[in-house]
Amino acid sequence: MIGKRARTGAGGGGPARGRPRAALGATTTALLTVTALAALPQTTAHAADTLGAAAAEKGRYFGAAVAANHLGEAQYAATLDREFNSVTPENEMKWDAVEPSRGSFIFSRADQIVDHAQSQGMDVRGHTLVWHSQLPSWVSGLGATELRSAMNNHITQVMTHYKGEIHSWDVVNEAFQDGNSGARRNSPFQDKLGNGFIEEAFRTARAADPAAKLCYNDYNTDGVNAKSTAVYNMVKDFKSRGVPIDCVGFQGHFNSNSPVPSDFQANLQRFADLGVDVQITELDIEGSGQAQATDYGNVVRACLAVTRCTGITVWGIPDKYSWRSSGTPLLFDNNYNKKPAYDAVLSALGGTPGGGPGGPGTPGAACTATYTTAEQWGDGYNGKVTITAGSSPITGWSVNVTMTAPQKVVSVWNGSPTWDSGGTVMTVRSSWNGTLAAGASTSFGFTVNGGTTPPPQVGACTAS
Repeated sequence: MIGKRARTGAGGGGPARGRPRAALGATTTALLTVTALAALPQTTAHAADTLGAAAAEKGRYFGAAVAANHLGEAQYAATLDREFNSVTPENEMKWDAVEPSRGSFIFSRADQIVDHAQSQGMDVRGHTLVWHSQLPSWVSGLGATELRSAMNNHITQVMTHYKGEIHSWDVVNEAFQDGNSGARRNSPFQDKLGNGFIEEAFRTARAADPAAKLCYNDYNTDGVNAKSTAVYNMVKDFKSRGVPIDCVGFQGHFNSNSPVPSDFQANLQRFADLGVDVQITELDIEGSGQAQATDYGNVVRACLAVTRCTGITVWGIPDKYSWRSSGTPLLFDNNYNKKPAYDAVLSALGGTPGGGPGGPGTPGAACTATYTTAEQWGDGYNGKVTITAGSSPITGWSVNVTMTAPQKVVSVWNGSPTWDSGGTVMTVRSSWNGTLAAGASTSFGFTVNGGTTPPPQVGACTAS
């Protein structure tokens, strides 16, 4: 992580207003020596059992979008601290949050996130400096000359406040239209300053913090299409003329209507070939069970296949706090249980699934889960899952079971079930039968009504 530096003024060229700095203890001092994401420290003996640590072993980061108002929730903070090595503020660095009135800057909520990240040895992505949305009303009312001055001052003041503490900034966000035109989106900046506003924003950003990576970020640019090609042509032009751009962010909001494109990796690669890093910046994939897990794994593998894909950020932690919560698009369910998508991501990163739902498992603990259909009748059946301990004893286990509608589980025995918000993924944990000697087995069962096919999808066994 780049070391903290003293901050200069934080508003309108006035006196210094840098936030109070925490005392530099031994841990913080050690962190100041870390200058590259690839060198992120391994904080536990089971580094490959968490997303951030597994990504770090691949020279990448794996981050999450974070909301300051959730940091006081114990499970939220614990999951963030355990699993991720980079954070992005969801809303706390946007224009309306930090400069609600012209020249008056409020950094307290964003500072809370940055301070928390630094206390855990995490890096921070800055999001976002120039965007048509979440603008305070005073910005849109400015004429061209005043708008240019306000834009450049906003970039300079915000980046100066966090100088040396942000690994990548989304300098300009979502400046291109959807559809096949490849045109720029209407916005106060585009309409009053013209096409040159993006270049000017990047040049101003470079002057404010020469060490930070400067990114352009957008959505629906994940595959090769008219919109992504327009961005590609802009980046190519910038690189040819020496405009300072270091990275391109691909948001990665996927669902059944906008699936992971087949040319996702090829699209990342063509941008990387221009000489910029690429980052997956806001990943969430609606769905559940194995289908969602497969999509997540494919996205991670695509990033790993592109040398200049430096990291991935998922847009939230548990499903219940997602902006698309009804689509259950994240890696943890509403109770912070790891979903099959979590295991798929960790496996794709080269890690080893096997930690318990609340954290890494007991050293050496492992188990397997195998499914069989027991009794079957016209519109239902009994299913049985056998849990077998690995080469070491275990004291608990959990397994995800994913059903296909209209099938419904109506009863469970020898296990304690919880459900995701969609009612399709059941997480079963050990009750009285969690302690198993090495190689020993137990089982749990459930009754299903609503059809006999397809069989349920049983995820990997997680031991503790």
